Amino acid sequence: MAVEEEGLRVFQSVKIKIGEAKNLPTYPGPNKMRDCYCTVNLDQEEVFRTKIVEKSLCPFYGEDFYCEIPRSFRHLSFYVFDRDVFRRDSIIGKVAIRKEDLPKYHNRDTWFQLQHVDADSEVQGKVHLELRLSEVITDSGIVCHKLATRILECQGLPIVNGQCDPYATVTLAGPYRSEAKKTKVKKKTNNPQFDEVFYFEVTRPCSYSRKSHFDFEEEDVDKLEIRVDLWNASNLKFGDEFLGELRIPLKVLRQCSPYEAWYFLQPRDNGSKSLKPGDLGSLRLNVVYTEDHVFSSDYYGPLRDLLLRSADVEPVSASAAHILGEVCREKQEAAVPLVRLLLHYGRVVPFICAIASAEVRRTQDPNTIFRGNSLTSKCIDETMKLAGMQYLHDTLKPTIEEICQSHKSCEIDPVRLKEHESLESNMENLRQYVDRIFNVITKSGVSCPTVMCDIFFSLREAAAKRFQDDLDVRYTAVSSFIFLRFFAPAILSPNLFQLTPHHTDPQTSRTLTLVSKTIQTLGSLSKSKSASFKESYMAAFYEFFNEQKYADAVKNFLDLISSSGRRDPKSVQQPILLKEGFMIKRAQGRKRFGMKNFKKRWFRLTNHEFTYQKNKGDPPLCSIPIENILAVETLEEESFKMKNMFQVIQPERALYIQANNCVEAKAWIDILTKVSQCNQKRLTVYHPSAYLNGHWLCCRASSDTATGCTPCTGGLPANIQLDIDGDRETERISSLFSLYMSRLEKMQEACGSRSVYDGPEQEEYSTFIIDDPQETYKTLRQVIAGVGALEQEHAQYKRDKFKKTKYGSQEHPIGDKTPLLHACAHRDLTRLHPLLPASPQGAPHWRQELPELHQAAI
Repeated sequence: MAVEEEGLRVFQSVKIKIGEAKNLPTYPGPNKMRDCYCTVNLDQEEVFRTKIVEKSLCPFYGEDFYCEIPRSFRHLSFYVFDRDVFRRDSIIGKVAIRKEDLPKYHNRDTWFQLQHVDADSEVQGKVHLELRLSEVITDSGIVCHKLATRILECQGLPIVNGQCDPYATVTLAGPYRSEAKKTKVKKKTNNPQFDEVFYFEVTRPCSYSRKSHFDFEEEDVDKLEIRVDLWNASNLKFGDEFLGELRIPLKVLRQCSPYEAWYFLQPRDNGSKSLKPGDLGSLRLNVVYTEDHVFSSDYYGPLRDLLLRSADVEPVSASAAHILGEVCREKQEAAVPLVRLLLHYGRVVPFICAIASAEVRRTQDPNTIFRGNSLTSKCIDETMKLAGMQYLHDTLKPTIEEICQSHKSCEIDPVRLKEHESLESNMENLRQYVDRIFNVITKSGVSCPTVMCDIFFSLREAAAKRFQDDLDVRYTAVSSFIFLRFFAPAILSPNLFQLTPHHTDPQTSRTLTLVSKTIQTLGSLSKSKSASFKESYMAAFYEFFNEQKYADAVKNFLDLISSSGRRDPKSVQQPILLKEGFMIKRAQGRKRFGMKNFKKRWFRLTNHEFTYQKNKGDPPLCSIPIENILAVETLEEESFKMKNMFQVIQPERALYIQANNCVEAKAWIDILTKVSQCNQKRLTVYHPSAYLNGHWLCCRASSDTATGCTPCTGGLPANIQLDIDGDRETERISSLFSLYMSRLEKMQEACGSRSVYDGPEQEEYSTFIIDDPQETYKTLRQVIAGVGALEQEHAQYKRDKFKKTKYGSQEHPIGDKTPLLHACAHRDLTRLHPLLPASPQGAPHWRQELPELHQAAI
């Protein structure tokens, strides 16, 4: 989900590795240990929670989280909690990283000190207000000045304990006075519309000399300020919760009256100041925040066409896609956007076939085929992750879940064996697990995705042609990917492949490690399998599988998935579980006199139907066939005063659902939209609000069957697994070329050197694969020209945006010190290369354009 900005889409995503915490404070009890978990929050909205690590002051989490961010945010925060069975879980501390600071920690393991958390420091949201100073003549003829303070609205206030009933207090404060007034409470909304005006007298008794003459004394105003405090009206005995404040000196009215602006709420001045940092422990994190600024498709035409022609370039090493792999520091950097772009346009198979054939021709030993971290290997890895994830889940998930739940001991290392355990019993447990996983893998060939099979066919043919004397190379070329890089890693770390929600416990992790090692060796078809184990106990255990039937099963499976023209006949008929989880739904009104209340239900989506039941595993209470889903759209918050709601529109009615957070809501909307995209009766218009009290809240139409008033969101691809934006991937590739521009230029020099001098090459050029210097140089020139054109467009967009940006507007509220620096310089921080046009001569720095009234407010 992108944010639209005048012809440009902004995509935000974050990939987080939560490593471990250390030196947490001891629990004030005899045990002193804690049961801790960590949450990931966008501002104060929780979007992810780790497992609970029990009885530890240095808990290891080892969990990964990725999400597309569907809204603006100010802080990416991490809270460490201590679970309490009898009371609310207590917060030990937090790490809060400002959005503009995220590039500092990009893809680096960093230890962050946990900070204290208190109600005065936990704020989010913004306030829209207007100040007006005017003269008023009283009944007695005295002229005085009155300040009118208008609180218009707030946006994005936090939800506290599941609800938000906000109100505001407005205080005129000075050295010798403090006068406070209060708005009405707005129920069940974190975007309250107040629109209330409060009047304050700002003059002192000595400010006038006679009834008809008034001298305005500026020093009085300089000492006064308006303070606005936001509160959540609470029924709890602890009182109302503080949501944030802002302070505005009245001297802002010198230059501008009336004065109107948006402000970010700020923490109280005394928030956390008296507490010592550094005594709460620390948290190890790796954060990769990405912000893609994407133009319309026509801007990317030249570079995109150059990339899509890569498979047809002779030699393939002279193609734009291959050059990207050569200049990037890590092949993985190039492979991710390349594969996504080529998959989107159906060109991934010919490109991988071309680079695989070229790599096979350069390989001298059949035993090392595809064993390095080459561009070919990384591209195939990424293709398997994208195209094969559902296949992986269908094949492995049931058995992996059983291993995690059963907790059978499978330790076969005599040194690690516990006193009460039997080595023979553990070996039998492990053998049964290996047998089960081996069987489900070798019998799954018919379900292997076609795109993977086409790639495996090309690998098989290229290897067999290159090493004709080695009869097994046609198998090992394929098994090195499907077993070594696909199934074995998924068994070893199931949480990284969404097979389990969290990192497994130590005993289960050990079992999966032993299973993964055995499966990897079974699939390798090496001639001396027992010798491939370093550990003697693994070699002894492998004797169970030293039978020809296992090798035959592997070869039959590899033959099936690498056969030419193979297709999957059951892919449509078999129900595939796409997503499931708890959400809150509103009764649909299927019963004439039933109450339309809200209830928590377990939702389940397959490619056949969308159902919900009371709990997981119960019979469905309602089933909606996919063909009956006419649209899936967000529902305006004002309908039920509830956030993160969406609607599943059916022929007779709409099902209103509330997700747990904004990330979950987006995920459900996306997957439901994709799976129903091809329905013939899909709507083109819908009602963004609910039908309540005899009319639609959005358009006020009285008929519940009235045609919608807002166009449906559309244009999503129908393919469930591969939701890819081609323009976004091209922009990412352009960014990589920009980042490594110096290596592109070095490669140009290498091409020139080889064209005129065919002797020993310079060492700095030896890292590049250049088979045809002239053809490679031609492609490099086109790449640099295409990237340069895109950079100039981005530079022009930044200049135009800079001119239009108004500090204090709804988009750029007052309160952050660097909102415009972030907006205008973000690409400069991530795109450092000589093609970027310089700023226009004489362009003012953004701080120079801030009037004094804004600086005073900061």
